[in-house]
Amino acid sequence: MRAALAGAILILALASGVRADDASCLRKISVTGQAHVSRTPDFAQVSVGVDTKAQDPAEAVDAASKAVKAILDQAHEFGVDAADIGTASLSLVEETQQVRRPNGEIAAEPAGYRAVNLLTIRLADMNRLGELLRRVLSVGANKIHGISFGIKDADKVTEELETAAARNAQERARALATAVGVKLGDLCALSTEHGPSPVAAQAFRFSGASRFDGPSVPIAAGILEYRADVSATFAVAQ
Repeated sequence: MRAALAGAILILALASGVRADDASCLRKISVTGQAHVSRTPDFAQVSVGVDTKAQDPAEAVDAASKAVKAILDQAHEFGVDAADIGTASLSLVEETQQVRRPNGEIAAEPAGYRAVNLLTIRLADMNRLGELLRRVLSVGANKIHGISFGIKDADKVTEELETAAARNAQERARALATAVGVKLGDLCALSTEHGPSPVAAQAFRFSGASRFDGPSVPIAAGILEYRADVSATFAVAQ
């Protein structure tokens, strides 16, 4: 019986200094209920863009903007809806380099500007993600970051898992109460914790001078594991 109840925590305690309105929870049983489900992703999301460098800040931004425009055009031509494309980030930083001055000191001197412009693209047909990446690389993209996968009804799945985990917590608490010969009382506290195990790829950066004209980039979506944990505390009936 003890092995069957592993993972649950039984607390039958008398505490001092507890308010009168907490009297019903002086003797309590605390447990954690769990539920999980495996789902095949039904969309992919990836950030792609460009990393450019120039001596003038405007030139760096203009070069990045021109390349991103080509990526946008390629994505639209590929069939991606405008609603599924958005700017993920845009940054401009001054680059420096270490130089040795005539007096022997090492100092940092300006070395141009770096502009990075990233787009986030969402694609329902994950079988075409590799082809999309090949196409954007061929028009100037040199940065791929944060490939991830998800499901469209994630909120519904989370709600169902929380309900199942809450029921599991109640069943565990009832089993514990029966095991020690007491009766389960009212619920005193309840908290939830949930989330998927994301499937993500490493960030890549390619030389700005290269062009990717090979076959589609191989991508494996894998399986998403969604879970919910519900911690519950029940009073022991008097």
